[in-house]
Amino acid sequence: MGLLQRLRIDKFLLVLVTVVILASLFPCEGEVKTFFEHFTTFAIALLFFMHGAKLSRAAIASGIGHWRLHLVVFASTFILFPLLGLGMNVLVPGVLTPALYLGFLYLCALPATVQSAIAYTSMAGGNVAAAICSASASSILGVFLSPILVGLLMHTQGGQTDVLHAIYSIIMQLMVPFVIGHLSRPLIAGWVERNRKLINITDRSSILLVVYVAFSEAVVQGIWHQINGWALLSVVGCSLVLLTIVLVINTQAARRLGFNTADEITIVFCGSKKSLANGIPMANVLFPASAVGAMVLPLMIFHQIQLMVCAALAQRYARRLAREEPVVQPEQAAEK
Repeated sequence: MGLLQRLRIDKFLLVLVTVVILASLFPCEGEVKTFFEHFTTFAIALLFFMHGAKLSRAAIASGIGHWRLHLVVFASTFILFPLLGLGMNVLVPGVLTPALYLGFLYLCALPATVQSAIAYTSMAGGNVAAAICSASASSILGVFLSPILVGLLMHTQGGQTDVLHAIYSIIMQLMVPFVIGHLSRPLIAGWVERNRKLINITDRSSILLVVYVAFSEAVVQGIWHQINGWALLSVVGCSLVLLTIVLVINTQAARRLGFNTADEITIVFCGSKKSLANGIPMANVLFPASAVGAMVLPLMIFHQIQLMVCAALAQRYARRLAREEPVVQPEQAAEK
């Protein structure tokens, strides 16, 4: 097993860090910046077109009956997280700078991630069908709910966010390509299935492009004069605490509401994730170019932490189910 696997470090995060360093040393400016901005708009539209094309209606229908589970996941994603984000205001300015705090507020307003939530649910032995439905629905609803939450959360901090304009921009730049992609699925589903690796590369390349353009502008505006080593360490610590609180609350809520272990696993993993794939392009639409870098920095760090912590947690659930299985099987065999 390689060092990165032992440390649970996502290789894509290392590429993201490399892009941030590249943008810090060689930020795009002038006509090059204008070209990249237009190309980024196209790349984001393509990204969400492919998201729509990959989402099958059968996957949505397969888990839609677990409405109680979905309500818990949505409450965690769109109520619990934002409330915790508002509570982090007590950390400003002693622990978090105002800019990084707004980044955490943005993080807390985002939908759940799809791929990793489903992957960890499967790894842990959870309800995969319900996870597919919850994560996919969260991603779709987030296109509408996240701009509204961003506007509400940042309004409480005295910020000025034009919610209607944000929703219009999200619909035109993200939702319309998503819907067109999904409606095109009957025509291109076969090609999509055969070229999933190519689509995955396209998705990630789009995110890298947005990060490069965002941090180029942030560097020009002096982001590294505002964010030092202590600030980065504070983001790591706050991300760990935030994720721990959500995991504990989701676990206890699932048990007190009477969900079985498979559903508990789904609630824990789908209700604790925040989407980097949706968050970075959405930030590029919602915020001025000069603010995007600081806005997505907490999300990038939280994303890696959630992958590392949830990988260990998934393995713990899997071992627990493996210990319980030999006890359950003989009883089932005797009943048969």
